[in-house]
Amino acid sequence: MEILEKVAYLKGLAEGLGLDIEKKEGKLLSVMIDVLEDMALEIRDMQEEQADLEEGLDAVSDDLSEVESYLYEEEGEDDAEDEEEDSDGPVYETTCPNCEEEILFDEDILADGCVVCPNCGEKLEFDLTDLSDPEEEDDGE
Repeated sequence: MEILEKVAYLKGLAEGLGLDIEKKEGKLLSVMIDVLEDMALEIRDMQEEQADLEEGLDAVSDDLSEVESYLYEEEGEDDAEDEEEDSDGPVYETTCPNCEEEILFDEDILADGCVVCPNCGEKLEFDLTDLSDPEEEDDGE
C-alpha cells in the first residue's frame, strides 16, 4: 500500500470512530491526518518529478554515448591511418641539438643522410658508413 492510500485508510478509520472535531483531541487528530495527507501528496509529486528527471538523464546519457562513440570512432580511424603510415617501415627518432625537440623520420630520410629540424630549421646530417651489419662480422670469423 502506498503512503497516500495508508493516509486515506487512516482518515476513514478516524471518521468511522466518530471523532468529535470540536473537542481538543479530535481536532488534533484531524489536523494530524490532514498534515499526513499533504505530506503524502507532496511525496507523490516529488516521486513523479524524480521519475521525469531520471528519464531526462537517461536521454542525455544516451545522447552523450552516441557523441562519444562518434568521436572515438573517428579517433580510431585516425589511429588506423597513422598505423598504416607507420607500417611502411620503421620510424626513427632523434633530438635536435639546437632546440632539443624530438624529430621523427623514416628510412628514406635516413638514406638521404640528413634531416631538417621542423622546429628550428637546423640541418642534421647522419654518417652511416661506420655502421656495419653484425651478421657480416659473425660470418667473417
